[in-house]
Amino acid sequence: MSNDRKVAIITGASQGIGAGLVKAFRDRDYRVVATSRSIKQSNDPDIVAVRGDVADPATADAVVREAISRFGRVDTLINNAGIFIAKPFSDYTAEDFNSKIATNLAGFFYVSQRAATEMLKQGSGHIVNVTTSLVDHAISSVPTVLANLTKGGINSATKALAIEYATKGVRVNAVSPGIIKTPMHTPETHEFLANLHPMKKMGDIKDIVDAVLYLEQAGFVTGEILHVDGGQSAGH
Repeated sequence: MSNDRKVAIITGASQGIGAGLVKAFRDRDYRVVATSRSIKQSNDPDIVAVRGDVADPATADAVVREAISRFGRVDTLINNAGIFIAKPFSDYTAEDFNSKIATNLAGFFYVSQRAATEMLKQGSGHIVNVTTSLVDHAISSVPTVLANLTKGGINSATKALAIEYATKGVRVNAVSPGIIKTPMHTPETHEFLANLHPMKKMGDIKDIVDAVLYLEQAGFVTGEILHVDGGQSAGH
């Protein structure tokens, strides 16, 4: 099989933003390795589905191994997988903490490390991390310390990796969304969530997909945290 077409790995790919990203990259003729705990195989021969937990190093190994064995390269990694638990700080349980650290941080670490190794061999690549604007602008009505702890760490790691790889052909960026209309938000919550943004509306999956696609083709951009949040991070 020819390996001259670009290949993207997308985590959290079974629904919402992840599914939107899979479609967008296929529309641009990328081959895609898509992973999540509930992912199903596609009829598209240029999509490989790897079912697994990104917090498990074995999943990261399988995802990158499939990209190389099936398609011969890794050009782009989108770390989209993540979980969100909004609770008062003192109400968080050890299980909440462990699950957030596992998915949001360990998942980022294992998949990024393995994908970056292949990108460095090629001398080219792009990592995009999906974080949250709550990292920059906490909201009193939505207590989110564990999101800030984990996604804030990824924002910082984005800049550190961008500098580490700046002369090695590998760019590292992040998209920092506001609250997006996805299956995790039921319709009855939409009005409340919309009002958390200065623009008084929620974002759409396409807004995040478009931001990722911009970063993908912006060859002089690295270390960027691109806010797509209806003005949320700017203030209220």
